[in-house]
Amino acid sequence: MKLQPDKFDVQSVTGYGPGWVGINADKITHSVVVGSRGQRLDWQCARFEDLTAEHFAQLAELGAELVIFGSGQRIRFPQPVWLKPLMAQRIGLETMDTQAACRTYNVLAQEGRNVVVALLLEPVT
Repeated sequence: MKLQPDKFDVQSVTGYGPGWVGINADKITHSVVVGSRGQRLDWQCARFEDLTAEHFAQLAELGAELVIFGSGQRIRFPQPVWLKPLMAQRIGLETMDTQAACRTYNVLAQEGRNVVVALLLEPVT
């Protein structure tokens, strides 16, 4: 039997570790937003404590059907008031640790879903 790797037309998370993720061939060491429709932008927050409502309003502007929030090494939930822009546009949000968010994004993006993952990559100390 001949085995060949799957090839996908969407950005994929190709690796991750403490303080970094691989997006296709790029190693990213800062918080980042990646979308299945080709979006990739710096997410200006170095720690969970830096997050504000504006960070989630930025995600709502991307028009995805679902946002996956990777909250760092452990699961931490955003304040409900931060989610108003997402709720106003009927965009779902799932929160999980960053590694689980990477895996979940890959599955949904490769299914053809319009999904965005916001990955909080905190500095390794």
